[in-house]
Amino acid sequence: MSALTVSQDPEQSWDDLVRFWEEMEWPEGSKVEIIEGIITVSPAPAYRHNLIAARIQRRLYSVIPEDWEVFQTLAIAVPSRLGMLIPDIVVAPVREGADTDTHIPAALAELVVEVTSKSNSRHDRISKPAAYATAGIPLYLLVDRWAPEGPTATLYGDPKGDVCRPLSTVKFGEALKLPAPFDLVIDTTEFPVD
Repeated sequence: MSALTVSQDPEQSWDDLVRFWEEMEWPEGSKVEIIEGIITVSPAPAYRHNLIAARIQRRLYSVIPEDWEVFQTLAIAVPSRLGMLIPDIVVAPVREGADTDTHIPAALAELVVEVTSKSNSRHDRISKPAAYATAGIPLYLLVDRWAPEGPTATLYGDPKGDVCRPLSTVKFGEALKLPAPFDLVIDTTEFPVD
């Protein structure tokens, strides 16, 4: 199943777009994001996709501070890029007394992880990294099951403007090291290959 886009009035404000995103009744189980000002509705991720995210999440819990959390369905807002994104994983400090229950500012994230789906891998490779860089998120891990050269995991960092620098890339089957504050090795041999 492919992603669906919902056109919006280009003159609509960010607040109006977010209100529409929050108040609309979307198909149950779907992933609804705002990517570059366009509401995108995707089907729930498949089993192997979720398995990769779960394995990364398990590893992250062993190294994060007590006042941080690993989220799998948390939306992060990047208003300057007209983005309300839902990464497969967000690692962020826990916020008490947040302004809203629907999302957090993307700048609070310490790490985001995207696992590509065949139907929307372009967003994970192009649109989302630009938004994550703009928000100043220190680390972005792209687990690209559908990379043209074969399944890879690429860690991006050093955000400047709307660009993140690739820090390291490994093929599935190799180890990937996350730097401080994580200091964690992720063994990609655990990741299923389609």
